[in-house]
Amino acid sequence: QVQLVESGGGVVQPGGSLRLSCAAPGSIFSSYIMGWYRQAPGNQREWVADILSGGRTRLADSVKSRFTISRDNAKNTVYLQMNSLKPEDTAVYYCNAVKILIGGRDDYWGQGTQVTVSP
Repeated sequence: QVQLVESGGGVVQPGGSLRLSCAAPGSIFSSYIMGWYRQAPGNQREWVADILSGGRTRLADSVKSRFTISRDNAKNTVYLQMNSLKPEDTAVYYCNAVKILIGGRDDYWGQGTQVTVSP
Protein backbone atom coordinates (compact mmCIF):
# COMPACT_ATOMS: atom_id res chain seq x y z
CA GLN A 1 0.00 0.00 0.00
CA VAL A 2 1.45 3.32 -1.08
CA GLN A 3 1.61 5.92 1.64
CA LEU A 4 2.02 9.64 1.20
CA VAL A 5 2.87 11.15 4.58
CA GLU A 6 2.01 14.80 5.07
CA SER A 7 3.04 17.21 7.81
CA GLY A 8 3.17 20.92 8.54
CA GLY A 9 -0.42 22.01 8.91
CA GLY A 10 -1.63 24.19 11.75
CA VAL A 11 -3.25 27.44 12.79
CA VAL A 12 -1.83 30.73 11.58
CA GLN A 13 -2.96 34.34 11.52
CA PRO A 14 -3.79 36.10 8.25
CA GLY A 15 -0.61 37.18 6.54
CA GLY A 16 1.36 34.36 8.11
CA SER A 17 3.21 31.45 6.53
CA LEU A 18 3.22 27.67 6.72
CA ARG A 19 5.17 24.97 4.92
CA LEU A 20 3.58 21.63 4.17
CA SER A 21 5.67 18.55 3.48
CA CYS A 22 4.77 15.26 1.82
CA ALA A 23 7.07 12.24 1.78
CA ALA A 24 6.50 9.52 -0.80
CA PRO A 25 8.08 6.17 -1.66
CA GLY A 26 10.95 6.58 -4.09
CA SER A 27 9.30 4.54 -6.82
CA ILE A 28 6.34 6.92 -6.79
CA PHE A 29 8.25 10.14 -6.26
CA SER A 30 10.53 9.65 -9.24
CA SER A 31 7.88 8.83 -11.81
CA TYR A 32 4.66 10.53 -10.72
CA ILE A 33 3.54 14.14 -10.82
CA MET A 34 3.48 15.33 -7.22
CA GLY A 35 0.97 17.92 -6.15
CA TRP A 36 -1.36 19.43 -3.59
CA TYR A 37 -5.13 19.74 -3.44
CA ARG A 38 -7.32 21.32 -0.79
CA GLN A 39 -10.88 20.96 0.40
CA ALA A 40 -12.72 23.52 2.47
CA PRO A 41 -15.91 22.61 4.36
CA GLY A 42 -18.85 22.40 1.98
CA ASN A 43 -16.62 22.70 -1.09
CA GLN A 44 -15.25 20.25 -3.61
CA ARG A 45 -11.62 19.30 -3.51
CA GLU A 46 -9.64 21.70 -5.67
CA TRP A 47 -6.21 21.51 -7.24
CA VAL A 48 -3.61 23.89 -5.79
CA ALA A 49 -0.25 23.09 -7.35
CA ASP A 50 1.90 20.39 -8.87
CA ILE A 51 5.48 19.70 -9.87
CA LEU A 52 6.93 17.35 -12.44
CA SER A 53 9.94 15.15 -11.82
CA GLY A 54 12.04 17.56 -13.86
CA GLY A 55 11.01 20.48 -11.66
CA ARG A 56 8.43 22.24 -13.79
CA THR A 57 5.72 23.72 -11.58
CA ARG A 58 2.12 24.84 -11.97
CA LEU A 59 0.00 26.74 -9.47
CA ALA A 60 -3.64 27.73 -9.34
CA ASP A 61 -4.31 31.38 -10.08
CA SER A 62 -5.70 31.90 -6.57
CA VAL A 63 -2.34 31.06 -4.97
CA LYS A 64 0.20 31.77 -7.72
CA SER A 65 1.65 34.92 -6.16
CA ARG A 66 1.73 33.51 -2.62
CA PHE A 67 2.51 29.77 -2.71
CA THR A 68 5.54 27.90 -3.98
CA ILE A 69 5.84 24.20 -4.67
CA SER A 70 9.21 22.49 -4.65
CA ARG A 71 10.73 19.05 -4.33
CA ASP A 72 13.78 17.48 -2.73
CA ASN A 73 14.67 14.44 -4.79
CA ALA A 74 17.17 13.20 -2.22
CA LYS A 75 14.44 13.06 0.42
CA ASN A 76 11.56 12.02 -1.86
CA THR A 77 9.65 14.95 -0.43
CA VAL A 78 7.52 17.67 -1.96
CA TYR A 79 6.87 20.96 -0.21
CA LEU A 80 4.20 23.64 -0.39
CA GLN A 81 5.40 26.95 0.98
CA MET A 82 2.40 29.13 1.73
CA ASN A 83 2.93 32.83 2.37
CA SER A 84 0.54 35.73 2.90
CA LEU A 85 -2.13 33.30 4.00
CA LYS A 86 -5.75 34.38 3.90
CA PRO A 87 -8.82 33.06 5.75
CA GLU A 88 -10.06 31.62 2.46
CA ASP A 89 -6.99 29.37 2.37
CA THR A 90 -8.45 27.47 5.33
CA ALA A 91 -8.92 23.85 4.23
CA VAL A 92 -7.66 20.33 4.56
CA TYR A 93 -4.65 20.04 2.25
CA TYR A 94 -3.99 16.73 0.54
CA CYS A 95 -0.81 15.52 -1.08
CA ASN A 96 -1.34 13.79 -4.42
CA ALA A 97 0.79 11.64 -6.69
CA VAL A 98 -0.59 11.01 -10.17
CA LYS A 99 0.51 9.24 -13.32
CA ILE A 100 -1.47 9.94 -16.44
CA LEU A 101 -2.30 6.71 -18.27
CA ILE A 102 -3.95 5.96 -21.58
CA GLY A 103 -7.62 6.18 -20.76
CA GLY A 104 -7.20 7.15 -17.14
CA ARG A 105 -4.94 8.06 -14.28
CA ASP A 106 -3.32 6.38 -11.31
CA ASP A 107 -3.71 8.45 -8.12
CA TYR A 108 -2.38 8.20 -4.61
CA TRP A 109 -3.45 10.48 -1.76
CA GLY A 110 -2.18 11.49 1.62
CA GLN A 111 -4.35 11.53 4.71
CA GLY A 112 -4.73 15.31 4.67
CA THR A 113 -3.46 18.03 6.96
CA GLN A 114 -5.57 20.88 8.34
CA VAL A 115 -4.61 24.48 7.64
CA THR A 116 -6.57 27.12 9.52
CA VAL A 117 -6.06 30.83 8.89
CA SER A 118 -7.77 32.84 11.59
CA PRO A 119 -7.15 36.07 13.53
